[in-house]
Amino acid sequence: MRVSAHRTPFLKAEREVFAGKSIQLTRRQTLGWTGALAANLAVGGCYRNSGTIDLWAMGTEAMRLPALMASALPELANRVNVQALPWTAAHSKLLTSFAGGSLPLIGQVGNSWIAEMVALGALRPVPESHSALLADQFPAVVETNRIDGKLYGVPWYVDTRLQFYRKDLLARVGYAAPPPIWEEWKAVGHRLLARGATGGFAVLMPLNENEHLLGMALSAGAGFVRDRASRGDFAAPEFLAALEFYRSLYAEGLAPIASASEVANVWAEFAKGTFAIYPSGPWTVGDMRQRLPDAIKDKWSTAPNPGPNGTGSAPPGGSSLVLYSGHGKREKAGWAVIAGLLGLPAQRALLDITGDLPARRTVWQDAGLIADPIMSAFSTQLDHARPVPKIPEWERIVTEMQVVAERMVRGQYDVKSAAAEMNRRADKLLTKRRWLLETGRMA
Repeated sequence: MRVSAHRTPFLKAEREVFAGKSIQLTRRQTLGWTGALAANLAVGGCYRNSGTIDLWAMGTEAMRLPALMASALPELANRVNVQALPWTAAHSKLLTSFAGGSLPLIGQVGNSWIAEMVALGALRPVPESHSALLADQFPAVVETNRIDGKLYGVPWYVDTRLQFYRKDLLARVGYAAPPPIWEEWKAVGHRLLARGATGGFAVLMPLNENEHLLGMALSAGAGFVRDRASRGDFAAPEFLAALEFYRSLYAEGLAPIASASEVANVWAEFAKGTFAIYPSGPWTVGDMRQRLPDAIKDKWSTAPNPGPNGTGSAPPGGSSLVLYSGHGKREKAGWAVIAGLLGLPAQRALLDITGDLPARRTVWQDAGLIADPIMSAFSTQLDHARPVPKIPEWERIVTEMQVVAERMVRGQYDVKSAAAEMNRRADKLLTKRRWLLETGRMA
């Protein structure tokens, strides 16, 4: 299932894997469902004067959460009202609700929103008494919730991006899996094309998706911002190396110069062998199992991303559970619900009911994910994940980064001028942050 602040699942069909079936909701169906669920399950703002606890959730998690609580947390099920928010409207809803003083007690928040919500003063830090909830988790995901040394959220489920690849196509050029080092990885791509092993390309990396360049830059050790995150750092050697590698994949014909909307059917093209490698997230596992023809269902697998000197990185994704400010004595009850949802029974139920990858490592072991060759690669990739800058402006910065990167690929910039343009745009977005730092208004 595809859920993170970096994603917009309601702009296309929402996908999920549940009870072995692939379910698709159109945008109209999804928005209609969320409205109905919100009306039936909760009315925002009621929590202050009632004995129940409001929890705002998004996407498929919101749809399945009542059933999850009924099965794994029956003692809490009747006390928690779940209000559904579509991902496309959730961010603005949280901001307007904060301004109006109507945020619920508990919320599901995309990990990349934490810094912005902390800057607003909207979140309560995780109390020391609940720190054990984080001991059994992936460090990079936990770190996305840490702002200025304090934790403000508890990872609920996780995701990241890695490589989906055709085993049979790589076998034709003498490889069982994609190599872990950039240069050898690229050489394999050229072998695939030279020997006609694919239908034209080695890898599909849609130009409108920033995660591909982002992962390469993290793999190279790029920091993206400098001077206390007040200026862009896209001209740093680490980022330039990643940007050049990214550009070369398109310039050398290994990846098509196309956005996602220009690829009519990813699964059909993957099945035909138009490309051998497709970087994506765990929601794609279900798509592969359900959409690929029987003839190639056992001819694909997953592998961690390559890097300049070995296994590469990727940004950690997923969602966390947070406690919103302004609820006084009710906080204790809120943390009790969060603790319940992070308990092993509820984490296992979350996996079984939604297909989400659990935040707790113990569940990975107990549920057999580590022993599954398809899923175990996600654990390896999460161990190599690196957080992105934890500043409120980050999402706008990374959006501008990709706009410039696409124009570079299409010939408008070379690598150095693209990096300079990224810095110019980042510096503009960080103007207020610099002013706050320079005037002592920000510590």
